[in-house]
Amino acid sequence: MRTEEITKVVPQGVFARMVALRRDLHRHPELSWQEERTSRRIREHLDELGIPYRQAAGHGIIADLPGQTEGPKKIALRGDMDALPVTERTGLEFASEREGLMHACGHDGHSSILLGAAEMLLERPPPVGVRLIWQPAEETADGAQAMVDHGALDGVAAIFGGHLDRHYPPGTLVITPGAVNASTDLFTIDIQGQQGHGARPHEALDAVVVGSLLVTSLQTIVSREVDPAHPSVISVGSFHAGSAPNVIAGEATLSGTIRSQDPAVRDHLHRSLRRIAEAVGILHQASITVDIDRRTPPLINHPWMVQLARKAARRVVDEEQILELHTVNMGGEDFACYLNHVPGGYIRYGAQVPGRESYPAHSSRFDFHESAMATGAAWLVQIAHLAGQQVADGVTFPQGGR
Repeated sequence: MRTEEITKVVPQGVFARMVALRRDLHRHPELSWQEERTSRRIREHLDELGIPYRQAAGHGIIADLPGQTEGPKKIALRGDMDALPVTERTGLEFASEREGLMHACGHDGHSSILLGAAEMLLERPPPVGVRLIWQPAEETADGAQAMVDHGALDGVAAIFGGHLDRHYPPGTLVITPGAVNASTDLFTIDIQGQQGHGARPHEALDAVVVGSLLVTSLQTIVSREVDPAHPSVISVGSFHAGSAPNVIAGEATLSGTIRSQDPAVRDHLHRSLRRIAEAVGILHQASITVDIDRRTPPLINHPWMVQLARKAARRVVDEEQILELHTVNMGGEDFACYLNHVPGGYIRYGAQVPGRESYPAHSSRFDFHESAMATGAAWLVQIAHLAGQQVADGVTFPQGGR
């Protein structure tokens, strides 16, 4: 986006402050639950704007903006703050100054987008109040629920948010009905066999053999039990066993992830994993224990909320700049936890940097086009106004996200 295009949607001074904050946060990344400086810098800006706030869930921030009327319910807008344990290799002049840490997923931009939206909403209050949520620990997938537990959604009618996306050009808004992120469950399988001498396998119960059969058997769940129309993944990410080349391992541990975009399929995957693990244990007379950690649910946009999001997008960009996801996204997003409690919607802000299209999020060379922050902030302002008017008119939003 050119400068004149940016200033059509965001005042020049507001955008300059967003860029400055983004670059400051980018230089000083902090991991999940450690966002002390990040939180302090955001709170300093809120103090300058005269916006009251409170801290929650460690370094999280909850701030309330007044609306034209003080109705019983507010519209919530969410940004996240944490970085990743990645060594930066972007060559940016504002690259991370902390070795081994990097904002490799755009959360520095999300924090700045929300602050820019807050500044614009101060100048033009929406019909009802707005709840601003700066959330810690999105990358560990437990920050959203922690914010809910600390009252972030109390008095909220609906919540909206977005994510910078380098798959789409700047100036685009990607708004998709239905599933836009997958569930992100983790599993651990412990195998107890019998250690023995490598030369006498008949005297042992080989945990490596049992684990190997499990690895291959688990792959048949998605390929043979799930409708191909429902994207799903079971991946074994680690396999630990053995202590020496001439010792048969008596114990092994497998761990991995389970992903699905459909709640019913998610439950089926869990049941099937447990069933196969139990069967393999019986087959080899091994003791097998399965632990499944249910993390974020799938993020599902209700069609009614998508229409509202698109209406807001038309106030920011031209119709041809409103897109839908062109590939299935099996990544997780703990914004889904908010949608388990209140209605809402989640979109993506096109942020592709020419020449950097091949550098994905969570990589050492990830970057985004800073003009995308203007589009994102402008959309948050418009959705706050449109959804706020619905609340003021007494409309009840449909519940999605389950």
